Amino acid sequence: MKRTMMSLAGVAVALAAVTGVAAVAAPGGGSQDTAGSGTRLPVQRSALLCPAPTSSEVGETTYTAFAPKGAAAGAGTKKGTAQLVPAATVKDAGSDDRGSGKGKKDGKDGKGATAGAAGSGSLTVPPRDTKPVLPLQEAGKPVTTTTDRADAPALVGAADGTLAPGWTVQQTSAVAAGSGRGLLGLSCTTPDTTFWFPGVSTDTDRQDYVHLTNPDASPAVVDLELHGKDGSLGGSAGEDITVPPHATVPVLLSTLTTTPTTNASLHVVAREGRVGAAVQASDGKLGSDWLPAAADPSPSAVLPGIPKDATSVRLVAIAPGESDADLKVQLATPTGLITPAGLETLHVKSGMTTAVDLKDVTKGEAGSLVLTPADGGSKAPVAAALRVTRGKGAAQEMAFIPATRPVDKRATVADNRDKGGTLSLVAPEKGKDAKVKVTASAGSGGGTPVTKTYTVKGGTALDIDPPRPQGLKGGYALTVEPEADSGPVYAARMLARPQGRLPAFTIQPMPDDRGSVLVPTAGQDLSVLTD
Repeated sequence: MKRTMMSLAGVAVALAAVTGVAAVAAPGGGSQDTAGSGTRLPVQRSALLCPAPTSSEVGETTYTAFAPKGAAAGAGTKKGTAQLVPAATVKDAGSDDRGSGKGKKDGKDGKGATAGAAGSGSLTVPPRDTKPVLPLQEAGKPVTTTTDRADAPALVGAADGTLAPGWTVQQTSAVAAGSGRGLLGLSCTTPDTTFWFPGVSTDTDRQDYVHLTNPDASPAVVDLELHGKDGSLGGSAGEDITVPPHATVPVLLSTLTTTPTTNASLHVVAREGRVGAAVQASDGKLGSDWLPAAADPSPSAVLPGIPKDATSVRLVAIAPGESDADLKVQLATPTGLITPAGLETLHVKSGMTTAVDLKDVTKGEAGSLVLTPADGGSKAPVAAALRVTRGKGAAQEMAFIPATRPVDKRATVADNRDKGGTLSLVAPEKGKDAKVKVTASAGSGGGTPVTKTYTVKGGTALDIDPPRPQGLKGGYALTVEPEADSGPVYAARMLARPQGRLPAFTIQPMPDDRGSVLVPTAGQDLSVLTD
C-alpha cells in the first residue's frame, strides 16, 4: 500500500510539472509538429555571454542586439525583457594586453590568467560601471551601442518573455593597428558545459586566449585540454580553473603547455556549473578574429561560407572518441559537389588533431566544405573548423569557420550594414533542395523589413547579397527560416570592411537559434499505479 501511494504521488507531481510548463510557456497555444509528437513551444528564457572585446587602444567595438518577431514568441506571452550587464574580470598579477602585442609569452610571466590565476593568486576586478547594456524594447528592431574603451568588460545577459526566442547579440571590433589588427566578429555565446575548438594554436606567432564567462550565481570549475597531432599536449595547468559568479577569466593557451603547437584543438569542460567560451586568436601576420566553438562532434560536418576570394584555407579536425574517423572531403559550389584536388579522403586518428592546407580551394567561386563518412570507413564523430585567409603579403587577414548546426526552424545574425555583407547558404544533400525565407529586419535607426525567398539546389552552395530594409538607417538583422518542405540547409554571414589595403573581414556561422522546444504530449497511463 505504501508503494502504491508513493507511485500515485509521483505521477501527480510529474503530470503537474508537464502541464505547468505548457501553461507557462505558451499561454496562447503553440504549433503542433506531428500527431502525438508533442507541441512546439517558445523558450521562456535565454542567456548570452559576450567576452571582453579587445584591449587595444586603437579599437572600436559595436554591439547589436536583436530578437526576431514571429509565431515563436507565442500569442499572449508577456512582453519580456532583454539586456546585458558588465561582468567582473579575473586577472593575475601580470598585464592583460590582449591584441596590443605588448605582453610576454614565456608561460611564467605571460599575459592572461592560468589555473593558479583563478585561485589564490588571482584578483577579481569588478566592472567600473554596472549599468545595463543594450536593453531591448521590442522584437523586430535591433538596438546598437559602440565603445572604444580598451578595458571594455565582458557582458552577461538574459532575455525572457517575447524577447527570449531567438535573442541574439553581435559584437564587432575594428582594430586599426598592432598584432590584433583587423575585424573581429562574434555572435555572443550561450552557456554550456562542454566546447570544442579545433584550430587553436600555442605557437610563437599566435596569441590565443580562451575567454570563460560564468553567468550564474555560483562558481564554475573548468578543465582545459589541448590536443595536437600526437594526442594530448599534457600538463595540469589547465585543470581546476575557477570562474567566479558573474565573472570572466581569460586564459592564454600557450601557458598551458611547454610544447608550441601550430594546429591544435581545445576542449573546454565545465565540471561544476556552466560557462560561455570563445577563443580570441591573434596572429602577427594574419591579424585576429574570434574562433567560435564548433558544433558537437558528429560523423558528418558542414562548414559554410568560404569566400570566393580566399587565398588560403586550412582544415583542422579532431576525432574525440575512441575510434579513428575516415572522412570524405567535398566542396559544395554553386554548380555541385566537387572533391578538392589531392584530398578525396581524410583520416583523423582518435584523440589527435589533423590539419591539411586546402590552399585556394574555392578557385574564385564561393563554397562550403562538407565532411561525411568515407565509403567503408569509420563513422566516428569529429569536430572541425577552417582558418580562412584573404589578401596577400603584408595585407592578409584571417577569419574562422567552425562546423555548425543546420538551420532547423530559424537562425538570426545581427550587425548587418548597407554594404559589405554576404549571406552563404548550402544544401549539402543531393536531391534535397533547400527553400528558405530570408528577412531583413527594420534598421536600428529606421527602415521597413524586407523578405525574400531563395532556393538552393541540393548539393550546391549559394552566396547572395542579403536583402536590405527599405529606407535603412543604421544596422539590421538577418533571419533565415527554412520552409516546411525544405531540405537541410546551413548558413553563415560574412562582413567585409576593408581597412585601407587590408581586406578586413569576419565570418559568423548561423546555427539554429533553438528559440522553441518540442514538449512531449502527456497521456494517462494507469499501469504505473499497479504494485
